[in-house]
Amino acid sequence: MKTRIIITIIAMLFGLQVYAQDVKRPDTYYYNRGIECLREGKDSDAYDYFENEVRDNPKNGYAHTWMAYILYNNELYGDALASLEKAEKNVPRKDKEFVGYVLSLRGDVYYALEENDKALECYGKAIKTSPKDTNLWDRRAQLYYEIGEYDLSDKDYDKIIELDPSGVMGYMGKGRNVKMQNRYEDAIGYFNQVAKLHGKDYSSCYSFRAEAYAGLKQYEKAADDIITALSIDGDDKAFHLLGSVMADSASTIMTSKLKIQQLKEPNNYYWPYCSGIVYEESANYNKAIECYKKSNEINTTSLTYGRIASCYAELGDYQNAIRSIDQAIQMEPDKTINKLYKSNYEYDAGMTDAALADIDACIVEVPDFYYFHYRKGFFEDNLNMTDEAIEDYSTAILLNPDYFYSNLGRGDMYSKKGMQKEAMDDYRTVVSKDTIPSTGSCAQYAYFALGEKDKAIAFNQRIIDSFPNDPSSYYDAACLYSRMGENGQAIDYLRTSLEKGYRRIAHIERDDDLDVLRDTKEYQDLISEYKAKYTINDTQEHILQENIEVEIPFTKANGVTEVQCTINGLPLHFVFDTGASDVTMSMVEATFMLKNKYLTPLDVVGKQNYLTADGNVSEGTIINLKSVKIGDLELTNVRASVVKSQNAPLLLGQSVLGRLGKIEIDNEKRVIKVTGK
Repeated sequence: MKTRIIITIIAMLFGLQVYAQDVKRPDTYYYNRGIECLREGKDSDAYDYFENEVRDNPKNGYAHTWMAYILYNNELYGDALASLEKAEKNVPRKDKEFVGYVLSLRGDVYYALEENDKALECYGKAIKTSPKDTNLWDRRAQLYYEIGEYDLSDKDYDKIIELDPSGVMGYMGKGRNVKMQNRYEDAIGYFNQVAKLHGKDYSSCYSFRAEAYAGLKQYEKAADDIITALSIDGDDKAFHLLGSVMADSASTIMTSKLKIQQLKEPNNYYWPYCSGIVYEESANYNKAIECYKKSNEINTTSLTYGRIASCYAELGDYQNAIRSIDQAIQMEPDKTINKLYKSNYEYDAGMTDAALADIDACIVEVPDFYYFHYRKGFFEDNLNMTDEAIEDYSTAILLNPDYFYSNLGRGDMYSKKGMQKEAMDDYRTVVSKDTIPSTGSCAQYAYFALGEKDKAIAFNQRIIDSFPNDPSSYYDAACLYSRMGENGQAIDYLRTSLEKGYRRIAHIERDDDLDVLRDTKEYQDLISEYKAKYTINDTQEHILQENIEVEIPFTKANGVTEVQCTINGLPLHFVFDTGASDVTMSMVEATFMLKNKYLTPLDVVGKQNYLTADGNVSEGTIINLKSVKIGDLELTNVRASVVKSQNAPLLLGQSVLGRLGKIEIDNEKRVIKVTGK
């Protein structure tokens, strides 16, 4: 909903800010500065200017309106309503467009407060005030849609089509409404209309149509539409469909279509990456890794290294998971979430000291994120660091009271210390909040701790019934029955979880939920069996990735570090820039290489915008370099950009550096040390 509101705000600032002939809007210093700050996305500064404005001109209803918008955007709904009261009294009645906006903003606030009747009333008044504003009709149609009043929503979208027959809003809205009612063929008709009107540059009509085709089980057509949508702008919905609907129901069709696309665009890293997503979500992790590595050969990114790490972890190959996430961290050292993933892989590999050190590093970088504290508490919980776990769980609860897993963990720790009252309070909190069974549920444990065994078993069964193919559903059941002392059923569920792909053997061996099973022959035989099965025979992988150390000489000129590279056989000097994303070169070098056959027209991939040092955006041609040699190292198929500037330096960025390995600069010896695989 807020996305639509922000779009409307932009329209107001850049469109309605143009004065109507019979309406004079404010032209004071503070008001104009506030508008400028809003345009620049500086809400806090804008609010200060508007506050100064209403101090000097308390009847400036426009300033009160923008203050209400900023308050609404920061979820201060009561204050927003108070500002809107003043706005409605002071915005001139003849400025109908702005009056309509004030009323619709009040509707937005009521909508956020889940007072839908009041929101609908406000939208209705706004429409009466400014009946030709399609955004207002869309606001009300959206709310009707969300409360399931599809007929009323359709009427509003019909009005939008009447007002703007060449636009997309009305047709897309009606298509979405009928799709939600499983009227897929009708939905396809509406999306076809949008494709006819704006198909070349409007990806959503294809991604929504793909979803409708999938509903009809016409997966080949769905796959074609997903690829079209992704080709236009990497459409988020289309990307989601890759990993959900298509991975579940038509992975072979989807990956086949993506392979064809790769053949059409062999230098585009995105298509093997998308194939990796489908394979990964289909639990074909080896194929996913293969695709991600191919993508990285074309364009190395930390995101792709992260996906590779996740796949290795799913295979139980934590050493390669850690190696891959280290590559991601090296490329984006400020991306704290990768350090969290590393700590998880270390914990699952039994490297508990390293896991604790890395989760501590996450907390230092982002101290107010609840999950880092929860995760540290979880590690400590299973390492019998009871007091430390209580402290970290408590911090997580303080930062996010709604994350009920923290209450469960703390309740278990309190129970271990004999603090039963505190434990019971935490367990009651869990069952009051965790009411919808999911793979992230834990109410079954809390019910059992509260002495309500039947409810625990029933809740656990609802999870399994809802997610019968998820191995974690059965692992949680094993933990529950182990807590209940029913060892036979616990072993059965543990076996099922392992059969379905649960691979966190190191965690199983430390999870205190399973302590009562440790000495049983059934448990020991089961773990031995699956330890052998999940031990990755990665000797060949390690041979291929054996560390090598290379020293590359560099020179310094004008404060920059330069290294000699050979690009497709042409020696060039590049600036060694760890902050650049790609290899970049000016049009001068690129033209020379093309004329002298170091590049061919087939090496051109596409275009991309880059931010230059002076803050300007420069459009660059993207090319594929077949060979990049640095010292004794050679990389193939490296992504590079040609900047339309005669004086752009040759930059050696992360699309090369991220593939080399660990990099250290020895200023004394004037060499760059590369430790790679």
